[in-house]
Amino acid sequence: MNAVPQFIQPLFDLLGVADWLRFVIWTVVTALVMFITIILCMAFLTLVERRVIGSMQARIGPNRIQLFGLPYFRGLVQPFADVLKLMFKEIIIPSSSNKFLFLLAPLLAAIPALATWAVMPFWPGFTVANVDAGLLYILALTSTGVYGVILAGWAANSKYAFLGAMRAAAQVVAYEIAMGFALVGVVMASGSLNLGEIIQIQQGGVTHWLWLPLLPLFIIYFISGVAETNRAPFDVVEGESEIVAGFHVDYSGMAFALFFVAEYINMILISALTSVFFLGGWLSPLEGFNLPGPDWLMKGSIIWLLAKVGFFLFIYLWIRATFPRYRYDQIMRLGWKVFIPLTIVWIVVEAGMALAKVGPWARLMGA
Repeated sequence: MNAVPQFIQPLFDLLGVADWLRFVIWTVVTALVMFITIILCMAFLTLVERRVIGSMQARIGPNRIQLFGLPYFRGLVQPFADVLKLMFKEIIIPSSSNKFLFLLAPLLAAIPALATWAVMPFWPGFTVANVDAGLLYILALTSTGVYGVILAGWAANSKYAFLGAMRAAAQVVAYEIAMGFALVGVVMASGSLNLGEIIQIQQGGVTHWLWLPLLPLFIIYFISGVAETNRAPFDVVEGESEIVAGFHVDYSGMAFALFFVAEYINMILISALTSVFFLGGWLSPLEGFNLPGPDWLMKGSIIWLLAKVGFFLFIYLWIRATFPRYRYDQIMRLGWKVFIPLTIVWIVVEAGMALAKVGPWARLMGA
């Protein structure tokens, strides 16, 4: 956990706050600011998605909801209009459903997505919780998100929702295994489970980032992340033409919105984790060129992390606008028969190169 920064210490001294209470207050304030920021980013990501895909498909995106009638801000407050609309919609609970689990399911989908950000290193020396086993923490929380989907389908007591939930469970399990094996390669290359240390090991420039020696795992991890978030072309879970609307067919209002809050937060999370594990996180791509410039530009800062996250989010949207939905058997075949065997083979190759201390593993393993 981060220590209280020096610039706020005089205020605590003036108020006479005890040391342990300073730590608690600073942690709560940091978590609250992070929570609000992530929610706002998620909201505006929905607007960016509509505008980007509208541009790719040569059609107009949201342009009606204006800010004080100013023409230059058309569509900018569309996310807030969507939130207000969903807040005032009635939450309908099926009479034959398990009401407690029906309302608990959206929370089980959204809360793990938010809690995972606690171990994310945003810039040098800053993490809400500097956990040594941060990678295991991430794997544990991202795996629990599927429980919300399964409970949503089961608690509704509807065969259509239940079919969608079973599809989601099978898909998530398949690609969760592939993502786990890909992260085994990251651990082998970095020798650490701490996300901050994984970033530090990649210092030295673009050629020192892990994307190059772990290129197959890098590609598999991101594609598996797309499948894990049930995004197109892996959105068969929500196949409207086949199972009405998937596991959330009986949800409405804010209960319905929480599933999509979880989906978009997970999109941002997968983009951030891909940047941390394979592209150096907040490290600068200009590092190692000995160019003049400020440290935040040449060595790294949150600006570079945001740029990398934005790049992967754009890939998310580009994929959705380009590829048609895969059939269910195609999704399962890709996960079980292609991605999992490839990750296992590459881990074996990586282990052999690490033992021989050749190629990039000579540097990564400290030879």
